[in-house]
Amino acid sequence: MTFQTQTSFYNVFNFNTRADINDRMVTYWYEGYCPNTGKLLRLPRTHQIEAIARELMKCLAEDPIFSKEGKMYGVLLVETQNGNQVLRAFSGLLQGQSQKEGWVPPISGQEKLVLAENQTLAELEHIKQQILQLQFIPERQEYERLFKDFSQQLVELNLIHAQRKEDRKKQREFLFSHPQNEEIADQLNELQEQSKRDGMEKRRLKRQRDERLQPLQRSIQEADQTIQQLKQERKMRSRQLQTQMHCTYSLTNFAGNSLSLHQLMPQGLPTGTGECCAPKLLHYAATQGFKPLAMAEFWWGSKEQGKFYGACAERCQPIMGFLLSGLSKFDDIPKIKDDSLPIIYEDEWLVAIAKPAGLLSVPGRHSGKGDSALSRLRNLLADGMNLRSVHRLDQDTSGVLLFARDLESYRSLSRQFEQRQVHKIYDALLAGRMILSEGTINLPLWGDPSHRPYQVVDWQRGKPSVTKFRVISRGENDTQVEFIPLTGRTHQLRVHAADSQGLGMPIVGDRLYGVAKEGDRLCLHARELHFFHPRSGERMILRA
Repeated sequence: MTFQTQTSFYNVFNFNTRADINDRMVTYWYEGYCPNTGKLLRLPRTHQIEAIARELMKCLAEDPIFSKEGKMYGVLLVETQNGNQVLRAFSGLLQGQSQKEGWVPPISGQEKLVLAENQTLAELEHIKQQILQLQFIPERQEYERLFKDFSQQLVELNLIHAQRKEDRKKQREFLFSHPQNEEIADQLNELQEQSKRDGMEKRRLKRQRDERLQPLQRSIQEADQTIQQLKQERKMRSRQLQTQMHCTYSLTNFAGNSLSLHQLMPQGLPTGTGECCAPKLLHYAATQGFKPLAMAEFWWGSKEQGKFYGACAERCQPIMGFLLSGLSKFDDIPKIKDDSLPIIYEDEWLVAIAKPAGLLSVPGRHSGKGDSALSRLRNLLADGMNLRSVHRLDQDTSGVLLFARDLESYRSLSRQFEQRQVHKIYDALLAGRMILSEGTINLPLWGDPSHRPYQVVDWQRGKPSVTKFRVISRGENDTQVEFIPLTGRTHQLRVHAADSQGLGMPIVGDRLYGVAKEGDRLCLHARELHFFHPRSGERMILRA
């Protein structure tokens, strides 16, 4: 990109955007929990930052080099002492280089590993060449050639022997039909000897085949074993380099704290962590004392050019809470309009909230049950009366709750729920220490009409109900479990957890199927909801 292009890109957007940032039409939230306070921290992707990103796309389109190399790019709008400024970053390397003029630099610490990285890369290249040589040793080609030749000879010999066998059969039939022949015994013996000679001929050919092929096969097996050893060595060296990088790369947040990637995720991080756009942008803004206003990441190049993405689940999301820590010192960072009803996603067709425990999803039938997530949203949003509830969460369950803003979106989402195309993930805390680590619960549920909403396991009248579970952690007297319901029955997770035919451990705080003290909340949280956007068809993953 030319200097003139860079300058025009920055000048176009160097204006105050406070009103736009406060706009509730946020397209995505970068968010994470502060590791010190546990507070949810959020940075928006707004319509305006997307417009800024599209201007960068125009600049990228001016140079064909950028279109050849598909990668992720990002922009971060920050407030400085001299006004607003746009920072931009690319993931990994750009045209083989980690640093380019006009782009934020890579995370500090990489320069310390240049020598070790180059040495390891050279070793990995040497191992690669060794593997290639072993994969194409001449014994492999010779084995394939001889195996093919001997196979063809056996086929031809089998055909000859089959014809001889058929001829001997006819000769025997003729001899047995003329018993007066005095030489019948000698002739039968001769036919028997011919059969033996055919068998010996076939065994001799197989023996020749084995004598030629077995040494080659041993060489190939030895080469394959060496290849496996080299691959293990390559894997080990790559991990060692990655561990060094994670120990050396240091990230700084807006609270002024710096930690290495290894300290942030001691259990291990995927390759490339710290090289994505979001960590680069946030780290740089924090070290420069800039105030972040909005951020966007998009793909440019070979596939899905111009598509916006959120924080990647494996590399960025686990460290997002740390990166955003300290945002509270900027008292005018965008906040949710109603803290009691946080909106986690919103566009023209959908609204999703993080429903708190104790709040109904929709108004109840009886008096005093009018307060609900739906009724609050209808009072909160200008088009609230058009909202339709797509699904529900129990009053005592917290988590992702989705609403449609028009009839067509409602019908599309409802079909996805009916056809079980929606993927749901719950977190639960069970009252007891589980021995099992994962499994599937398949218990039919039936609701007694005289005892609603209580559900019981009933093998005659119950409806199929299936839940997958996986243990996340174990305490002395409790177990944190991830539930994935494959069906959507009333109280399904609560019954599958508490019933003796299921896990036999009620969810902590469950007054209906377990034991709970007054004031205790049900420890069941709808953490994720996966579905297809009713208009764009894009795969959506909402988290609370």
